[in-house]
Amino acid sequence: MLEPVIEKAMVPQRVALIFGARRVGKTILLENILKQVKGNVLLLNGDDADTLRLLEERSIANYRRLLHGVDVLAIDEAQQIPDIGHKLKLIVDTIQNIRVIATGSSSFDLLNQSGEPLVGRARQFLLTPFSQKEISQEENVLETRRALPDRLIYGAYPDVVKMENNTDRQNYLEQMAEGYLLKDILKLDGIRNSAGLVSLLKLIAHQVGREVSYDELGKQIGLSRNTVIRYLDLLSKVYIIYSLSGYSGNMRKEVTKSSKWYFYDNGILNVLTGNFKSAALRTDEEMGLLWENYMVSEVVKNSLNRDGLEKFYFWRTYDKKEIDLLAASPGGAIQAYEFKWGKKKPPVPKSFATAYPHATYHVINPNNYHEFLEL
Repeated sequence: MLEPVIEKAMVPQRVALIFGARRVGKTILLENILKQVKGNVLLLNGDDADTLRLLEERSIANYRRLLHGVDVLAIDEAQQIPDIGHKLKLIVDTIQNIRVIATGSSSFDLLNQSGEPLVGRARQFLLTPFSQKEISQEENVLETRRALPDRLIYGAYPDVVKMENNTDRQNYLEQMAEGYLLKDILKLDGIRNSAGLVSLLKLIAHQVGREVSYDELGKQIGLSRNTVIRYLDLLSKVYIIYSLSGYSGNMRKEVTKSSKWYFYDNGILNVLTGNFKSAALRTDEEMGLLWENYMVSEVVKNSLNRDGLEKFYFWRTYDKKEIDLLAASPGGAIQAYEFKWGKKKPPVPKSFATAYPHATYHVINPNNYHEFLEL
């Protein structure tokens, strides 16, 4: 679904940057986009020694020789190329009509190298594990309903979705977490306590969807509050977790300084909690938290896939009235969502309805989520 959005963004003298965790399909997306573009394409890979040598000399003469007759320069795994930001800036500033597209598995690596040089010259896109809307292009509503319990446990990484055996899914997720995701984490700049960072990530997994206290998290694993905040920011830059802050329209009772953290993928969440029990063997509370993480992420993924401009929050007052998710559009419209695993349909909190009379309110459960997601 992100493909046509990126194709539209590929214009001369600009760079389209595609970020995402490992194994979400960035290379396949890049290849599909390149099949549709017109003109001569040069595809390079940052993991390839020849690519590093070709781009090593940062000079106009070198890049003009390399890109003579090339309409589109594509670079996979661009974060592996030293000083990639300045090199891309020189290319788009001096090679007439060149279009550039690049992928990277870590925004920390790639943006640290490319972000400042490419200000005003790049569009950024985030590729996540599959959304259900993407998967539904290959399955019908009945198949989607039957697959829901497994999606809540094993998530929607492309390889996981293709697997039919849950044991294979679990093994894949465990190996991927150890071999790819945690490896990326431990490579992050300036990490002095890798064990503490991994412990922090596991604590967040056990508190998903709940407001977190950075002081309490730090006490549990022996890190300072500032270190906890810094580590969480770095974890968000390898696309494992993301946060929601509290929404406020200046009601005095609204909580605004807390954060909730969610995982882009339920499978990774369950790897970190060490719990792959089926839905039938879990408590209602456990399923409620998995459902909330899944649905919040579905809304966020769908927004990313259409390059949406919504901002996402949770809403709570100090007297414990709350709503799971608010989507605020640039025009001021507010959509409020409450996600319930069971059949309960709580009414909109009176204080919210009074403060935001024009907001819409939806309760989403397994019976109506396919309609909500427009499947």
